[in-house]
Amino acid sequence: MTDIYVPKGDGIFSWLVVMGVSGCGKSSLGGALSAVLGLPLIEGDDFHSPDNVSKMRAGIALTDDDRAEWLASLGRELAGHRGGAVLTCSALKRAYRDRLRAAVPELRFVFMALTREEAERRVAARAGAHMFPASLVANQFATLEPPTGEPGVLEVDATAPQGELVARVRAWL
Repeated sequence: MTDIYVPKGDGIFSWLVVMGVSGCGKSSLGGALSAVLGLPLIEGDDFHSPDNVSKMRAGIALTDDDRAEWLASLGRELAGHRGGAVLTCSALKRAYRDRLRAAVPELRFVFMALTREEAERRVAARAGAHMFPASLVANQFATLEPPTGEPGVLEVDATAPQGELVARVRAWL
């Protein structure tokens, strides 16, 4: 049996990943969707190992091996939220998305599409000591396999106003 969250009589799908390259606005949109849908937010960055965080802070791109346990942790976390959840996760490759789908087959993805130039600008403008430097944005675009044509994926323009994005995702769900 699938657990479906149903706010105010609307049928809303319960497991959602907000995905895309660094700087696309995953955390902002994920937080907004979590609040609107009444679902817990899982910040994917919080599940990186200390070694992965150290690598990224040093400007070293993560490999598939580096991401393996991280993705396994995210899959377990999603599956553990029987009533659904919103996850923020880059999910750059189809293989990564398929690992998450294996944990929660009903999983849907919102792909926040953004140009490399805009992603670099946004990441460089981040205040504080974020673990992901602008120097790694190029690697994210080199790794990205857009989810075009995959089932259960909505592509949105990451530069659109957040209210518009939330409305679009709710209508899609």
